[in-house]
Amino acid sequence: MKVMDSLITEFGNEAQTTRKHLARLPNDKFDWRPHSKSFTAGGLASHITDLISFAELICNTEEFDFNPAVYKPYQATSVEDLVKTFDANVARGLQALQGAPDETIMNTWRFKVMGRQLFERPKILVLRDFTLSHQIHHRGQFSVYLRLLDVPVPSTYGPTADEP
Repeated sequence: MKVMDSLITEFGNEAQTTRKHLARLPNDKFDWRPHSKSFTAGGLASHITDLISFAELICNTEEFDFNPAVYKPYQATSVEDLVKTFDANVARGLQALQGAPDETIMNTWRFKVMGRQLFERPKILVLRDFTLSHQIHHRGQFSVYLRLLDVPVPSTYGPTADEP
């Protein structure tokens, strides 16, 4: 199996699992948060949706220069909007991954903030960090939000109390 085939399969599987979680957020709970320092439920779901879009960016560029003054994070207005945007980001990410040859995935990618380089790593590592590990981390948080909201938590890597 080629490296990209493995990454594409993992990306698709994780996205499918994440989508099940996002789709369960009640529209009337977007502003709910478990703690004053926490994301709102809608904010966390929107952030997860934003993370997926990095697959396309990483595959198709050599660097990203983040400018917080210009960046406008995605903010979902409804569950329908959230899932639709998530699906579109996943589709673009999968298309970018499918179009990236194995040899380019080992090329260097740089992350800058307003011209100052924070890191330089092979694209494959950045893809794992930004689109997979980061998504999985926040999906774990989101599953706790669902539990605290008394929303059935979907299966992730095995059964849950709600989906045995």
